[in-house]
Amino acid sequence: MKKVFMIAHQFPPVAGSGVQRTSKFVKYLPGLGYEPIVFTIKPLKKNIDKSLEADIDPKIKVIRSKPFSIEQKDGLLGIIGKIIAYKLLLPDHMWLWYRFNRKKAYNYVKENNIDLIYSTSSPYSGHLMGLYIKKKLPKVKWIVDFRDEWTNNPYILDKNYNVIRKAIEKKMERKVAYTCDQFITNTPLMLKAFLKDYDIGNKSYVIPNGFDKDDFDGFNREFPNNKKMNITYSGAIYGRTKPDAFFLALKQAIENKVIDENKIIVKIIGSYSPKLVDRMNAIFPYEKVLRFLPYMPHKESVGKLLEADVLLFIIGIGKGSEKIYTGKIFEYFYANRPMIAMVPENSVAGDIIEETNTGELCGNDDPDSIYKVITQMFHQWEKGQLVHQPNWEEISKYERAMLTQRLVDVFDNAFSQKG
Repeated sequence: MKKVFMIAHQFPPVAGSGVQRTSKFVKYLPGLGYEPIVFTIKPLKKNIDKSLEADIDPKIKVIRSKPFSIEQKDGLLGIIGKIIAYKLLLPDHMWLWYRFNRKKAYNYVKENNIDLIYSTSSPYSGHLMGLYIKKKLPKVKWIVDFRDEWTNNPYILDKNYNVIRKAIEKKMERKVAYTCDQFITNTPLMLKAFLKDYDIGNKSYVIPNGFDKDDFDGFNREFPNNKKMNITYSGAIYGRTKPDAFFLALKQAIENKVIDENKIIVKIIGSYSPKLVDRMNAIFPYEKVLRFLPYMPHKESVGKLLEADVLLFIIGIGKGSEKIYTGKIFEYFYANRPMIAMVPENSVAGDIIEETNTGELCGNDDPDSIYKVITQMFHQWEKGQLVHQPNWEEISKYERAMLTQRLVDVFDNAFSQKG
């Protein structure tokens, strides 16, 4: 069995959607001929989800390194740490983790007959660690996996970094792109953007996120018999991700008496700021309709999806947003509930929803189109005729086990190439 050294800053029990791509690969790789060795951080007290560790076989070797997270300090030190981490360190706040752990990672690869290195981002410092090892051990194959773009990442573009920082990070990105043996992105449009900048088409692949059927074990995936139509959003709300237009449309439907406020409930589950709660309550003054629930363990959040009649999906508007479809969308598919999908025009999210026939597309800044979809679904629900006919053949392409096989194909291709 070949050994793959997996550099993954985000790994269970750390919480969040970015964790699951790597943890699911680790879960299924041993059955496909590869032994994963994970190089990650010692988990901090904050942002922990122990339920995610259920995917990791205790036999898997996980090397936990000191995170050097200066931004996690309390009080004044934390404020200073955040300024240093987010304003001064390049390419991201995990540069110290990379800088002070790279020799440890390199020594392990050198001394333990590692066949292949896999690094995943974000944080992008993980790729710098892979680059460091590759330069010292050029015969070891190196695969990079971009869950999100780097210099063209929509959320990074919104930060308006200065010209010098942009140039430095572009140089880092270029070195990673041209030095790695194989290059993976999360969506087709993401890869297309990279190929505009770098001539790496002969070693590039798209492997999307997906869903794991095992996460739904023990739950009933049949439609619930709710007394109120339950619309649920699960995930983080930050930056461009804004539910404002949805609540403006729902407010209008209630005021027009097209939807009975006593027969509908909307649940927002996940990570969000107090400012968002205040803004939504100001936009939508129906307290008994809107409920905010905090981040919950992944298994519990899956159960909340299955309690819903309709799922709300949001991709924010802005440059580059058309290239994103997030990891949550695939769990939505397998949850077997129709979606109200607020997505940009000509987006990969819109394309995949249409291909799987899993929801109705609405303009993120178009309350009128959202109004139409909400009222249509509500009337169908009232009659017990909520329409949902997903394309399961298309959805099956996104099972985690199948996606891990695609990753193994990339690994195998790396060994088949000379150099």
